[in-house]
Amino acid sequence: MSSQPPHARVAFVATAEAGDADMAARIARHRAERPRHWITVEEPVDLVRRLEKLVGTVDAVLVDCLTLWVSNRLLRGDADGAILDECEGLAALVRRRLYGVTLVSNEVGEGVHPETAAGLRFRDLLGLVNQTVAAVSDRVVLMVAGHPLTVKEALPSDDVPPEAP
Repeated sequence: MSSQPPHARVAFVATAEAGDADMAARIARHRAERPRHWITVEEPVDLVRRLEKLVGTVDAVLVDCLTLWVSNRLLRGDADGAILDECEGLAALVRRRLYGVTLVSNEVGEGVHPETAAGLRFRDLLGLVNQTVAAVSDRVVLMVAGHPLTVKEALPSDDVPPEAP
């Protein structure tokens, strides 16, 4: 988001829900840490519909996070195919570049192997969601111990790589 001028119209799209006092406190803390001129949109499940409503009203959107969005959809009882279809809609929206989009997600495939079928389903589904949005993103950054590791950096469209000698 650093490329946006301080007066940019930014929407923070939150997918978390305050299911208990601890989560409510976390949400309140995150809200207090955000710049005051950002608008907050709370949308735990219908992400693409809400993002489409922001077209023409904002310059940039920060979605935090796809991990909770997938979890919310699974807990609601949505089938994997429905979640992946919605993710394809999200990827199509990102490709249209109607405004700057930053998507936050977690990499859960490098952790402990889940012991339950639900854990395996979540891990695999989130992995597919992450792959889908990464494929259409100009930049992918993996944060490790607070340090950014650039996984993907697209060349600007007018910057043609030099030919090999």
